[in-house]
Amino acid sequence: MIRVINPGLLTTVQDGGRYGYQKYGVIVSGAMDGFSLRVANLLVGNPEGAPALEITLVGPRLRFEELSLIAVAGAGLAPRVDGIPVPLWRPVLVHPGAVLDFVAETSGCRMYLGVAGGIAVPQVMGSASTYLRAGIGGYKGRALQAGDDLPLGPPGEWARTVMAMWSSRLRGKSFVAAPWGVDSRLLPKYEPNPRVRAMPGPQFEAFDEEARRKVFEADFVVLPQSDRMGYRLDGTKLALARPIEMISEAVTTGTLQVPPDGRPILLLADHQTMGGYPKIAQVATVDLPVVAQVRPGGRLRFTRIELEDAQRLLRKREEDIGRLRAALCHARI
Repeated sequence: MIRVINPGLLTTVQDGGRYGYQKYGVIVSGAMDGFSLRVANLLVGNPEGAPALEITLVGPRLRFEELSLIAVAGAGLAPRVDGIPVPLWRPVLVHPGAVLDFVAETSGCRMYLGVAGGIAVPQVMGSASTYLRAGIGGYKGRALQAGDDLPLGPPGEWARTVMAMWSSRLRGKSFVAAPWGVDSRLLPKYEPNPRVRAMPGPQFEAFDEEARRKVFEADFVVLPQSDRMGYRLDGTKLALARPIEMISEAVTTGTLQVPPDGRPILLLADHQTMGGYPKIAQVATVDLPVVAQVRPGGRLRFTRIELEDAQRLLRKREEDIGRLRAALCHARI
């Protein structure tokens, strides 16, 4: 069990998402940075989409009430156990009673805490993800609060082996970290003002020539009104060539839609299921983790690629994760 001493700014339980219910108007939700969630879970022997904690901007203070194998992934915060810095992107065995907190860094937005066995909260429609607007999923449908007790599931066989072998190394220490970790070359390029790759959207040709050019040349600032539903962007206004009437149609994570005021909205994990605004671009799936780590005030610039290139990049990312998965099976413990 994990006791929440201080919840931080916004800490929620998220998993791989709630799929299969969009036709009923239920959003997918899930981790904003799916890469970090998957890797944090792999490093503690969980299924890649297991429930973990998504930590936004200001970290929580958590006490482990039992021996726990954890991994912290993502960007924006530096974790510590009992005041001692903890390395990212590797398994860490934490002593019962140890306290995990976080020190703010200058860039990055979201961290993921994977724990062997996962956060054992009830599933709603096949997912443990918290959907705050509807108050469903996660821990009582809400962000964590001080005094919450998070139950943990039973660790998998690999994690149990690691915990049994490393527990003797604790010898009064607060934690023991693996001497190895994820190769930095496998990680997304988290930057405060990144370029992200995007394809023309379904209504790209309905925009005027300047908008079609500027969307792939100009910088867009992420406004403070942004949240898990979408990033509201400011910068060059994007105008239609002429007014069009649209019937609402399906949207997805990474869709760049443009309301009548010309300021685009980039839809993210908690996006609605349907949208009636014209869509000028679609961010490549492989770059969504990079987007998730941009803070309000950060800038995004979209670089045009074609669908085949986006698919090739995603296949490469999945191959990298597959190699990591295979390597962990033979990792020296």
